[in-house]
Amino acid sequence: MNNGVGTARLGQWYLRRDKGEIFQVTGYDKEASTIEIQTFDGDLDEIDEESWRMLPLGLAEPPEDWTGPMDDVERDDLGYSETEMSGADWAEPLDPYPPAPEAWEETAAEDEGGLEPESDLRNLAKAVHQTAP
Repeated sequence: MNNGVGTARLGQWYLRRDKGEIFQVTGYDKEASTIEIQTFDGDLDEIDEESWRMLPLGLAEPPEDWTGPMDDVERDDLGYSETEMSGADWAEPLDPYPPAPEAWEETAAEDEGGLEPESDLRNLAKAVHQTAP
C-alpha cells in the first residue's frame, strides 16, 4: 500500500498521505523491527515494519525551513551569510539619491509665491473684470 516507496531509508523524508504530514526516518531498531521517525514538528514515533508496508506513503522533499523540529537553533547553525550591520553601515544614508520632486510639488511651490490673500483676490477680480464683455 505504501505506493512503491519500498523499505525505509535513513534520512529520507516521506509524506504520509492519509494525514498530510511529512516525516523523516531517523533510525531503525533491528531487534524490535521498528522504524524510528521524526515528524516536521519534532514528534518522535516508531512504526513496525508491517505497518510501514500498509501506510499510504510517498517520497517528499526536505522542508525548506528545516528548523521545525528543533527547539533552540542558534543563528550560526542556520548557515546564513553574515548580515550584521557595522557602525559604518548606520552612518550611510538610507537612500543615496533623493527622490525627484513630483510635477504637482513644483506647481504648488510656484502658486505659493508669497502674495497676500487680499492682493490675490484683487488680482483675480481685475482679471475677471478685464475678460468680461
